[in-house]
Amino acid sequence: MKEKNQTDKYIPRKSSLFTNKMAHTINLAIVGGGKACKFFLDLLGDESLPFLNINIVGVCDINPEAEGLVLAKEMGIYTTNNFQDFFKIKDLDSIIELTGKREVLLDIIRLRPKGVGVLEHNIGRLMRRFFDVTQLLDSAEHQLGIEKTFSDFLIQQSTAAIVIINTDFTIVETNDAYLKAVNKSKEEVVGAHCYEISHKYSAPCSSSRPDMKCPMVETLRTGVSAHVIHEHPGPENKPTFCNLVTYPLRDKNGEIIQIIEVWRDITEQLSYRWDQQVNELKSDLQKMVQEDRMISLGKLAASCAHEINNPIQGLLTFSDLMQEILAEGKPSSKDLERFKGHLSFMSKELERCGNIVSGLLSFSRESPREYKDIDLNEVLEAVIALTRHKMELQNIDLVTRLYPGLLMIKGDERELQQCSLNLIFNAIEAMPQGGQLRIISKLESERKNARIEIQDTGYGIPKENLEHIFDPFFTTKREGEGTGFGLSIVYGIIKNHKGDIKIDSTVGEGASFVLKFPAL
Repeated sequence: MKEKNQTDKYIPRKSSLFTNKMAHTINLAIVGGGKACKFFLDLLGDESLPFLNINIVGVCDINPEAEGLVLAKEMGIYTTNNFQDFFKIKDLDSIIELTGKREVLLDIIRLRPKGVGVLEHNIGRLMRRFFDVTQLLDSAEHQLGIEKTFSDFLIQQSTAAIVIINTDFTIVETNDAYLKAVNKSKEEVVGAHCYEISHKYSAPCSSSRPDMKCPMVETLRTGVSAHVIHEHPGPENKPTFCNLVTYPLRDKNGEIIQIIEVWRDITEQLSYRWDQQVNELKSDLQKMVQEDRMISLGKLAASCAHEINNPIQGLLTFSDLMQEILAEGKPSSKDLERFKGHLSFMSKELERCGNIVSGLLSFSRESPREYKDIDLNEVLEAVIALTRHKMELQNIDLVTRLYPGLLMIKGDERELQQCSLNLIFNAIEAMPQGGQLRIISKLESERKNARIEIQDTGYGIPKENLEHIFDPFFTTKREGEGTGFGLSIVYGIIKNHKGDIKIDSTVGEGASFVLKFPAL
């Protein structure tokens, strides 16, 4: 259907865009009012072709809703659904075919009036190609926009702190998590050097602190991702530990132009692992203490056997004697008086044997660590009772001077027994030919520390060995005489009780071990 305006009265509409009076004006009609047509009309409207004077005298399309046809109507350009109507337009120079259909092109060529050109092979093809390229560019720009929006979303929504850094260490972009981590505004951060923001250094981390590895320097050097753990200042001056990973961003030539650095706070994770390791170490120490207790029990067994054997022999002697008297007949009053004395002695000896056995059983029994209020004097007395006979057999003079009152601390009784036992065994072994062992306990001034001192007059410890004396496996004994764990266990037990130990020793004169524990 033709439009209301008649072709014989139609005056070609000259675009206001063209001002080149020297150029020949081309009266052009368009067959195909789709997207390519709309693009061409927009192109002319944007003055993108200033080197040509073009008048669009008509647009044809069989679809009344075609984009180019609709735009042409809005621009006041003649429109039709039959391209043969163009042949009635005066001064028509050319028809441009934008449908892309070969049969339409052949019809135009066959039916066109003489002198009217068909520009499909020239401008038509160019316009379609120009349109296709523009569509691709628009699509690429749209895709880039989507990708940028998506990357911005990922950066901003990530719980990890993310910062983009130029190769000169200046910060380009960050997310909110990073700003929160460094406690600064975006204005303070962007443009500043990363090492200034994270550590307040005046140069890259690895230059300011040679022991600190910089992941960005590593990525710039190797061209691949790098990973380190850094300690950063946190709130209230408490350090935070961050897992840092860097990734290179490259240009089309493969050159690194920027670095993405991702921070993740692992302070709680490290704290959990540390607590786990501490618990494992404490568990291992408890096992070692129990094993060491069994070794100590073996050392005590021989001397305790002797100590128990002597009263047993006395008991047997008195028992035989009383049986002989009773076998002779009714005992006299004098015999009964002697029996009373024998029975009293036997009762005391049996009680002593029972105490020795009970002490050994209690000492050897494995039980969970239990920190409670204990009297250090009771711990020392229990250990002295177990080792007294061993000292006597080795001709060692024991001198004790214990605090007259309660010497209370918070601790595990069996561990402290083991600690004292190891030190007493060391002292005994340092005096194979006899000597003097002094055990002293007291409450220090201001009642802050409970103090134990164990002194011997043995070999003494050489100065070069003093700094290694608590190292595991360190021992000066011959093979088969010890493992070197005794004093390292002592050290571990004392530290577990928040205590301290010091050694004073002179070779040939003896050694003194001083233990201090927080007093209750």
